[in-house]
This record gives sequence, structure tokens and C-alpha cells, in this order.
Amino acid sequence: MKNPILQISLLTVLLFIAGCSGSSDPSNWDNSKIDAWFRRGEWMNGWNAVPDPSVNKKTFAVSYFKNKERWDKAFEFLKTANLEELAPGRHDIDGDNLYAAVSEYITKDPEEASYESHRQYADIQYVVSGKELMGLAPSSKLKEVLIPYDISKDIEFMTVGDATILNASPGRFFMFFPDDLHCPGLKDGENSPVKKVVIKVKID
Repeated sequence: MKNPILQISLLTVLLFIAGCSGSSDPSNWDNSKIDAWFRRGEWMNGWNAVPDPSVNKKTFAVSYFKNKERWDKAFEFLKTANLEELAPGRHDIDGDNLYAAVSEYITKDPEEASYESHRQYADIQYVVSGKELMGLAPSSKLKEVLIPYDISKDIEFMTVGDATILNASPGRFFMFFPDDLHCPGLKDGENSPVKKVVIKVKID
């Protein structure tokens, strides 16, 4: 005869393991748990910047726990790199899985800009110097595809029916995922110079 105490103990352990595994899957979390995890900010690895309220917290949480090491490396880079001194161009962090794209440019008039989206990568966008506006719209607001998706460049250009305009300046960062149609680099007042770091995080 099997020992009933042993059976109960094993069942308790299995339920505990199942509960722990479920608790680490943000797709099963409610909004309050998502918000609490996000506010704690442990995922930022000590980087002293503020996430913009536009960040889709649940989408980010799911992606973070799916590729935690990749995201941790991204925020570690942002914390430790001398962003002001980074030369324009690509800076590999983990090959094609994770890299920084540094650019310097003059902000554009809205009529000169198009919205864009990506499928293979998420963006962490951070203005190192200067200021700009960014447009943001959900994929449901897509109006017209201007340039079809280019898999080699992981980009598609479009117009949108409606958008939120965000203020970007040093100290605040943004995260864009495939459903986030975004239009960075817009002038905030006058056309002015900006230096930006975009961390490209593969989201396979």
C-alpha cells in the first residue's frame, strides 16, 4: 500500500512547481500584477532613465520573460555605455540578436515623415541629446501601406488614421513592438539636431 502522506507531499510539491511556473508567465497576469512588476523596475538593471507611459507593459513583460537574458543585456548596455560618446552606426551587443543603432540627424517636419513598424525586432529608443516628437498608433489605426515590408531591413512604412504625439528628450525612453506603428524624429518646435540610440532586441 502506498503511503498517503508521501502522496500528499508529492502532490503539494507538484502544485507548488506548477504555481511557480504559471506565475512567471506574464500572459497569465492581471493588470495589477503587470503594473506592480513594471513599477519595481528591476528589469532596468539600474539604468537611470524613465520609461514613457506609452510602453505596452504586458507586451513588454511577455517578451522580457521569453528572452530575459537578451533584455537584461540591453539595459546593462544602456546603463554602462557612454552614450554621449558612441559613434553613429551599429554597435553589436549580441550579434543579430541584440545591437545598438546610433544616429545623429535634424528633426523633420511632420509632412516629410512616415510611420513605420518592425516584425523581427523591438525598439528601445532613447534620445541622448536634443529633443523630438514621436507619433504612436496601434496597428488597428493603419490607413495605407506606403512601402511594403522589407524582410532584409525589418521595416514597413505606412500612414495612420490617428496617433498620439509623444515628447522625447534625455532621461525618458520608449519601447516599440510590432503592433506599435511609430513615427520618430519629428520636430518639437524648430528643426533641431538630435542624437539617438535605438537598441534593437530580436523578439523570436
